[in-house]
Amino acid sequence: MSATDPGAPSPVSMAWNTVASYDSYADAQAAVDRLSDEKFPVEYLDIIGTNLRTVERVTGRFTKGSAAAAGAASGAWFGLFIGLLVGLFTTGPVWLGLILGGVLIGALWGAVFGFASHAATGGRRDFASRQSLVASRYDVVARGGHAEEARQALQHAESAEQQG
Repeated sequence: MSATDPGAPSPVSMAWNTVASYDSYADAQAAVDRLSDEKFPVEYLDIIGTNLRTVERVTGRFTKGSAAAAGAASGAWFGLFIGLLVGLFTTGPVWLGLILGGVLIGALWGAVFGFASHAATGGRRDFASRQSLVASRYDVVARGGHAEEARQALQHAESAEQQG
C-alpha cells in the first residue's frame, strides 16, 4: 500500500482535509472500510480521484461479420421485447408465434443494420474496445472538520492490523 503517512499530513492535505492518498481505488476503499470498522462516521468521507485519464482496452478485431452478429443479438432482444409486449394482448398458441417472429425479425434487421453501420465506417475502426476512466491518485477526504479524527482512527486501524 502506498498511502501517505496519515500522522504527518502536508499543508496541502490539511487544506483539503485529506485523510490519506492511495495509488488505487481498491486501497482507498479498504481505508474507508477500516475507518468503518473503527466506528468512524464514514458519511463524512469522500473518495476523490485526481489526474483522470481515459483508458481504452482493445478487446479484439471488429469485422463486418462481428458487427452483424452483435446487431443480430441486440435486434433479437428488441424483437423479444416487442413480441412479449404484443403477446400480452393475445391468447393461445399465437403467443408463441409472436415471440418467435419478433426474435427472428429483430435479429434479421439488427444484423442488417449492424453490417451496414460498420461498412459505412470504411474500415476506420476495425477493433472492439472498452473505455474506462481511471485516476492516478485517490484521496480519502473528510468533511465537516473530521479530518484529524479520521487520520487518527486510520492510523489506529493500520497499527492494529500490523500487530494482529
